[in-house]
Amino acid sequence: MRIGYCTWGMMNVDIEQAIPAAARIGYHGIELAVTPRWPTDLDTLDAGKRQRIAQLLAEYHLVLTAVAGHTSMCESDAAQNQANLKRLRDSIDLTAELAQPGEQSIMVSLIGGREDEWEVKKELVAERVFALGEYAASRGVILAVEPHSGTAFDHPDKALWLMQKLNHPAVRLNFDISHFDIIGIGIDECVPQMAPWSIHTHVKDQRGRYPQHEFLTPGSGPFDFVHYLSAMHQAGYTGFIGMEVSVMVQRKAGYDPFIDAALGYYALRHAFNASGAPLERLP
Repeated sequence: MRIGYCTWGMMNVDIEQAIPAAARIGYHGIELAVTPRWPTDLDTLDAGKRQRIAQLLAEYHLVLTAVAGHTSMCESDAAQNQANLKRLRDSIDLTAELAQPGEQSIMVSLIGGREDEWEVKKELVAERVFALGEYAASRGVILAVEPHSGTAFDHPDKALWLMQKLNHPAVRLNFDISHFDIIGIGIDECVPQMAPWSIHTHVKDQRGRYPQHEFLTPGSGPFDFVHYLSAMHQAGYTGFIGMEVSVMVQRKAGYDPFIDAALGYYALRHAFNASGAPLERLP
């Protein structure tokens, strides 16, 4: 396994600063957030900016762990759905463009929707995810859909249903255990279910129960990362553990993205050391 950082935690930091900072802290890779309001919003990434990102990744010896293209796949309005699916295909194209030799190319997205929409929309979601998976496969990319609290796709049972129904080699999960932890589904229950289908992960820290929960940066809450890493290793997961800082944390007065990036990294390094789970070392 390796430790990655998601630029979701640097909403107001230019990528020229974010990539060197992640490398100096010790991260093995970086996930690029391309959603609106972030400095690397997909719509702002012209050819020169894309080339510069590739140069920075190579210069600082970082893997592009994934592109975070979070866009709803649940829209009922036909025009909005077409716009959303185009954005997702464009995010897949960016992922392919930034592909690195010997590394998997992964585009991560939520599915969206409301909690009460799953039974009505699950077949439609499956159809749309399958089509995106076909497109991703044509570009040499894996689409990783993320179960997320407060959305239509919010429970391990739903994730398993979708994975088993599609059984598509280019469709896997982005496993963010925080969204299961806050609804009372623990490590020993969800890791054996989710890890075999997971190609990428996010981790945060958290306390409380949804919707009265609080997301935190790893190292500042009660989550047992030693147990988590041991369970992930036992389940056969070998990919990136992606440290993510929630917008909930970023909204707090005095938030310093570089301090929290370092806090999360060292919390995970400590947990790797204590768990005995293998951590790939940088050359």
